Amino acid sequence: MRSVVERVIAPFAVDRRVLALAGARMADGIGNSFLIIVIPLYVTSGVVGGTSFGLEESMIIGLILSLFGFLNSSVQPVTGRLSDRLGRRKPFILVGLAGLALTNVAYVVAETYVSLLIIRGLQGVSVAFIIPASVALVNELASSGDRGGNMGVYNTFRLVGFGAGPAVAGAVVNLGPYALPGGVVVNGFDAAFYIATITASISYVMVTALVSDPESTVANAGADLSIPIRDRTGSNLLDPIFTLGLASFFMATGIALFATIQPQVNARLEQGATWFGLQFAAFILAQVALQTPIGRACDRYGRRPFIVTGMVLLIPTTLVQGFILSSVLMFVARLFQGVAAAMVFAPSLALAGDLAGAGESGSKLSVLTMAFGYGIAAGPFSSGALVGYGFQVPFVFGAVLAVFGAILVYTQVEETLETTAPVPVFGDD
Repeated sequence: MRSVVERVIAPFAVDRRVLALAGARMADGIGNSFLIIVIPLYVTSGVVGGTSFGLEESMIIGLILSLFGFLNSSVQPVTGRLSDRLGRRKPFILVGLAGLALTNVAYVVAETYVSLLIIRGLQGVSVAFIIPASVALVNELASSGDRGGNMGVYNTFRLVGFGAGPAVAGAVVNLGPYALPGGVVVNGFDAAFYIATITASISYVMVTALVSDPESTVANAGADLSIPIRDRTGSNLLDPIFTLGLASFFMATGIALFATIQPQVNARLEQGATWFGLQFAAFILAQVALQTPIGRACDRYGRRPFIVTGMVLLIPTTLVQGFILSSVLMFVARLFQGVAAAMVFAPSLALAGDLAGAGESGSKLSVLTMAFGYGIAAGPFSSGALVGYGFQVPFVFGAVLAVFGAILVYTQVEETLETTAPVPVFGDD
């Protein structure tokens, strides 16, 4: 009988470089997600001044946060393609982490709106170096038999970091200032920026010491890097990777609708900020719990069944949020929406990885990561624009997008694994 420790470790039994890379992404995710909470507080603290271009503070905050996502998503195809051309992943990850560390510490001396915009924009570009190269490296260190599990482990660690940051960021700011040895006093904001810098630096050291490019990546540099829209085989209308990119965009837009309408959600459910935080966290909790087991399951039972089921489940779990009148039920709906997204994300990356030829991982997989990033940016904008027509409207919109995504995946994406076990039916031994 295996020990408890062995049972805990077993799901994460992957190539040590994948585990190291996942750990590094968890560390930089903690620091980067810190800023989602800290930047709005910093802007409204009175420390930041200078020209605001005639915009309200809330709009300035939105611009600073959205600029990161827009530049990050827009630059990913470029860095992904360039890493394919050069046949190198590790240097791109290190450049991105170094940029992230430098820009994190730059916030300490940033005291104008313009400087914050510039720093956050540079951070978006830095992360665009990290994501395509990291996902491509995970893909190349895996085989068709364990690709889903590898993607699941990578995403699990990344999400743990992303979820942990906001949970403590506010406390770090509020508990300041901090008295350090030598009579040095650090205020709460600077402490948060230093922590973000340290986590990015830890990631840099981990990647430098523990991660290396496989020989096959260098050998296959410069392969065909085009991203077709039409299916070149002629069996379907759309290319399967492009289709998965569309589905990822629809999914991300739907799951991000919730974030920007906190006042309307709290007023409708007659709840406080604590309940909203729990409902927001429910989605991430489901992702963390299920990414790895679903990734491993799709290695056995196939990618497509999970992706189709997840897109279909996304329809009711998104729609119902517009009609719920209970805080507890909203928590449950967000939890199951997280289950739906977990069924889509890792299997989609695994399927795209199966389809990517040698030396094409950066270009091909960046289609999905770019689309997801654009969706995360489009969701809050959509809900902010649509909620004025009625609380239900943003969620109806998200459900309609999920319907289109489910239809596209069902009709345009085929299974990539040659042999799969039959999906177990409830009640089977």
